[in-house]
Amino acid sequence: MLYHAYELQRSFLASASAMANAGAELLSNPANPLAYFGGGPILASALEVFAHAAATRGKPAFGLETTVIDGKEVQIDEHVEARKDFGQLLHFVRKGAPKGQPKLLIVAPMSGHYATLLRGTVERMLPGHDVWITDWRDARNVPLRDGDFDLDDYIDYLIDWLDHIGPGAHMLAVCQPSVPSYAAICVMSERKDPNLPRTLTMMGGPIDTREAPTVVNQLATERPISWFEQNVVATVPFQYAGAGRRVYPGFMQLAGFMSMNLGNHMMSHWEMFKHLVDGDEESAEATKDFYDEYRSVCDMTAEFYLQTVQEVFQKHSLPKGEFMHRGALVDPGALKKVGLLAIEGEKDDISGLGQTKAALKIATNLPDDMKKHYLAKGAGHYGIFNGNKWRSIIAPVMEEWIQQHDG
Repeated sequence: MLYHAYELQRSFLASASAMANAGAELLSNPANPLAYFGGGPILASALEVFAHAAATRGKPAFGLETTVIDGKEVQIDEHVEARKDFGQLLHFVRKGAPKGQPKLLIVAPMSGHYATLLRGTVERMLPGHDVWITDWRDARNVPLRDGDFDLDDYIDYLIDWLDHIGPGAHMLAVCQPSVPSYAAICVMSERKDPNLPRTLTMMGGPIDTREAPTVVNQLATERPISWFEQNVVATVPFQYAGAGRRVYPGFMQLAGFMSMNLGNHMMSHWEMFKHLVDGDEESAEATKDFYDEYRSVCDMTAEFYLQTVQEVFQKHSLPKGEFMHRGALVDPGALKKVGLLAIEGEKDDISGLGQTKAALKIATNLPDDMKKHYLAKGAGHYGIFNGNKWRSIIAPVMEEWIQQHDG
């Protein structure tokens, strides 16, 4: 019933959004006298803000068509290099790029948002790296006949895709995938896999959520796993390809994130309204672009979600040395050749300070010169991988780490 109620609300809001958008266009039309005086501009701006907030959204495009390498603009083509039921390996092929640049697999979160949330991350790394990214599917669009998807599958996908990319790659895990990425390189190390990545950079990852627990961590631990299964897991409605599949809906995740900083989101929309009234379309569009991405959400399978809550946030299996993959214990002590870089944001309210750094401590057999921790001053969770601090301060740290261990 939860998903059906949401779909009913969404259909109502979609109609209201369309009507509000039409009203805004009418009131701001140059041929309409009300567009120039009275309450016309204010009402048009208010309707435009509402229309944008209530609009339905699908999967965004990366839209990265070119990059600049050594002062020269080069074209980018997106190639799907490997496809699986619950995701695909996307390759940003740069025509005419120098040969021998480091190969970088960016592991996007499976946490309610699409991989395009990392558009700024990809864009910053393109000039100096051969970039690949995990492009996860919306679980509501995966038919039941394609089976389940859990943490074991996630780890297997990463290993398979690293094998596809080949030896000498580097890996970047942003937030949630830090745990399965870490587990993947442990498994590959034990197998002596020739395609083991040379480095793994983890950004704001919940390796050990006992360190400086945040509101997100506390919410995951204050109730038993049965509560999550009964209250936040829903069944995909009949109109989607994945009808009947049990999922953690993206709209639930979005509601949680919005409620954490509701005041900030309200202020952002108030500022957007003022920009529209003042005719500052550029500033208003910047806010719209952010929320177009932020509100574009997808579902994840119930088994993956529940297993992640239990193993990562409730049992702390990885730092305790109890994390399992396909029935075998994952041993961080197997790491001996992968350079680990843990990046944390000073103001991260999702992954607290020390949670990502814990990855270095549990790699007991990794030499000290293969471990590095970097604290990004003044950066929040999203500022670690997007925005000015990421582009000008954090990315160079990662680039230097990759260069040190490339070859």
